[in-house]
Amino acid sequence: MSTDTAAMNADPAIRPFHVEIADEEVADLRRRIAAWRPPEREPVNDQSQGVQLATVQDLASYWAADYDWRSCEAKLNALPQFITEIDGLDIHFIHVRSGRDDALPLIVTHGWPGSVIEQLKIIEPLTDPAGHGGIGSDAFDVVIPSLPGYGFSGKPAAAGWGTDRIARAWAVLMERLGYTRYVAQGGDWGTAVSAALARQAPAGLLGIHVNFAQMVPLDVLGHIRNGEPAPAGLSDAEKRAYGQVAFATYHRGYGVIQGTRPQTIGYSLADTPVGLAAWLLDHDSGTYAHLAQLFAGQPYGAITRDDWLDNTTLYWLTNTATSAARLYWQQAVTGQNFYAPADVSLPAAVTVFPEEYVTAPRSWTEKAYHKLIYFNQAGRGGHFAAWEQPQLLAEELRAAFRTLR
Repeated sequence: MSTDTAAMNADPAIRPFHVEIADEEVADLRRRIAAWRPPEREPVNDQSQGVQLATVQDLASYWAADYDWRSCEAKLNALPQFITEIDGLDIHFIHVRSGRDDALPLIVTHGWPGSVIEQLKIIEPLTDPAGHGGIGSDAFDVVIPSLPGYGFSGKPAAAGWGTDRIARAWAVLMERLGYTRYVAQGGDWGTAVSAALARQAPAGLLGIHVNFAQMVPLDVLGHIRNGEPAPAGLSDAEKRAYGQVAFATYHRGYGVIQGTRPQTIGYSLADTPVGLAAWLLDHDSGTYAHLAQLFAGQPYGAITRDDWLDNTTLYWLTNTATSAARLYWQQAVTGQNFYAPADVSLPAAVTVFPEEYVTAPRSWTEKAYHKLIYFNQAGRGGHFAAWEQPQLLAEELRAAFRTLR
């Protein structure tokens, strides 16, 4: 893969970026982890009250004594990184060209509680498919921006940076990079941003791929909002999705809190790294169970405990837990329901990973993405597909976008 900085920095509005965290900040983090004050053990033998004490103790012990942030910093700095100002806000992004003239440009958007670190392992399989079980003509140029308020991007000082505005910024970014035709991909918030981009249909956008489909019919969402049983006539797959969305709507506490009180929770998240780590772990029950086993010494796909702590440490060192949480508030105040149909008319592709906390049925997906060019149910993987199954996700993207080249 090419890392020719000069070639990628042809626009003077794009500034090279290098991660440099002061030694004092890393030392302060270690001191704070070592001095954490735990609560008493949960009085139940499961995760029904949240992240379990034993998991946090294992995490904190490793984080304070053995984890090395400098290794993550080196991985980031080995990649071409840049900052550019769009709509008054600095946007950080990674940009790796494949070196092939026929490469298809791809912008990939992360979600919460992720960051650009979530996608590092898919870069090489996408930019160099021939070296990773594919063929050279499936190569991509890869652009991975940090969402506003996340990582090294700027923190919005005023409300308004929702998924629609982020999508418009991404279109500006791709144009600024000189791309006249490109595709977009995302999961979690990246799903919503990619869908917004497709609805806006900027010149050059050929299509999108998501690994978390937004597809629940509005009348079905009405039943969930009113606490009603699933409507009659649903298929087994639709009933399963109904139950998953209903559970997520009322049991994912972080979504409710970040959607209503991001500033309040932010004081705790900005003050205690161990509290922040526990908060980021508690995404959904299935994902938490897999991540918890990492800190008990058991592997989970391609993700490691260092991967997860790289991401957590990035949140801490950039003090972005609060600014990241505000994206949930922004969605809530605009009345948007994350699970509502994407209503996308551009070509769209969807991969359903079996351990995702909502598994999209094809019947609903086809109605939400009006020109569905690819739909596949993967054999393994969950919410953090790029982390957990980077090779598989890369293969899905090659297959999904092949007809758009």
